[in-house]
Amino acid sequence: MANAIYSALPTTIFSVMSGLAREMGAINLGQGFPDQPGPEAIRRAAAEAVIHGDNQYPPMAGLPELREAAARHYGRHQGLALDWKTEVTVTSGATEAIACALLALIEPGDEVVLFQPTYDAYLPMVRRAGGVARLVTLKPPHWRFDSADLEAAFSPRTRLVVLNTPLNPTATLCPDEDLALLAEFCVKFNAVAVCDEVWEQVVFDGAAHRSLISYPGMRERTVKIGSAGKMFALTGWKVGFLIAAPALTQVLAKAHQFLTFTTPPNLQTAVAWGLDNSEAWFAAMPGDLARSRDRLAEALRREGFAVLPSEGTYFLNVDLPGSGVEEDDMSFCLRSVKEAGVAAIPVSAFYETDKVTSIARLCFAKADETLDEGARRLARARELALRGANG
Repeated sequence: MANAIYSALPTTIFSVMSGLAREMGAINLGQGFPDQPGPEAIRRAAAEAVIHGDNQYPPMAGLPELREAAARHYGRHQGLALDWKTEVTVTSGATEAIACALLALIEPGDEVVLFQPTYDAYLPMVRRAGGVARLVTLKPPHWRFDSADLEAAFSPRTRLVVLNTPLNPTATLCPDEDLALLAEFCVKFNAVAVCDEVWEQVVFDGAAHRSLISYPGMRERTVKIGSAGKMFALTGWKVGFLIAAPALTQVLAKAHQFLTFTTPPNLQTAVAWGLDNSEAWFAAMPGDLARSRDRLAEALRREGFAVLPSEGTYFLNVDLPGSGVEEDDMSFCLRSVKEAGVAAIPVSAFYETDKVTSIARLCFAKADETLDEGARRLARARELALRGANG
C-alpha cells in the first residue's frame, strides 16, 4: 500500500552510523552537527521572541523582517541585489526548500542532472516528483566535472540541474571555471539550476563562495537555497531561504504553502536579528572551524592516514588506499564504530552508480578532546584493518 519509491529506500547512512555510535558508546564523527550550542545572542533573541513576541502563524512567505535581513545579508556577502518582497521566501530548513523547488519545477518525465556523490535527499525527491535522474560522477581527489561529463548528462529533456556547493560530502568548492561551464549548459538547454548552498558561509583559507545565480544568463533561472542553521551552527532550527527571480518565486511559494506553510516566528525573529548583527561571527567562525579541521587532519596524518583537502563544510575525508587500508569504505566504517569506538561515514553511500568506495568522511566540528580521541580510535581501526589484511 506504500509508495514504491519510499518503500525501497534503505535506512539513511546517518541513522545507521549514529545509531551504532549510540549502541556502542562510540565517538560520533559521522553526522554533521557541531559540539558548540551556537551564538548566545541569537539564542537569547529567540527566547525573548517566544516570551514577548507573537507566537501565531507568521506570513506564509516569512516574516518581512527576516526576508529583508536575508536580502541585505546576500547583498553584503555575495553582491546580490535582491528584492525581498518578490525574491525571498523563508522555509522550514533547506531540505524543505529543496523539496519545494523539485516539486514545483519538475513535470513527470523531465530529466534532472545531479552530481554524485549527492546529498541523500535529492534522488528520492526527484523521483517522487516524476523526474528522471541523469548522474554526473565526481571522483577524488579533485571531484571536478568537465564539458564531456555535461554533454553526456544534458539533453533536450533536461529541465533542472541540482548543484551543491560547497559540496557535502567532498568538502570542496566548485571552481569558477566549472560554474561558468555549468551556466553555459543551463542557458544552452534552457534548464533551471537548483543550487543548494547551505555551506556558503563555511569556507576556509580566504576562499569566497560564489553562487551560480551571479553568472551570465543565470539570474532568471537559478533557485538559490541557504540555511540559517548552517550559517549560525544551529542545525536544529531548520530555517531556510529560497532565493529566486519573481517568476520562479511565485511557483516555489505555491509548493511551500502546501508543505510546511510557515516556520516558527521566534526563530525567524532571531535569525533576522542575527543576519544584521553577526559580522564578527561570520568573520571568526570559518577560522575557528579551520583550526579544528587542521587539528584533526594533523592527528590523522601522524597516525598514517592520507587526508584529502577540505575547502569548506564541517567535513574532511581520508583516502583509505592511500592510508594503507585495503578494505572498502563501508567495511572500514563498520569496523571503526564496532571495534574501535568511532563513527565515520562511507562516501560510497552518496553514490547511486559507479560508486567510489575508497573514502571515509569525518566531521571536525567538535571539541579538541573529541577530535584527539577520535583520531586515536581511528588509528586503532586502521591497525585492525592492516592486521586483518595481513592475516
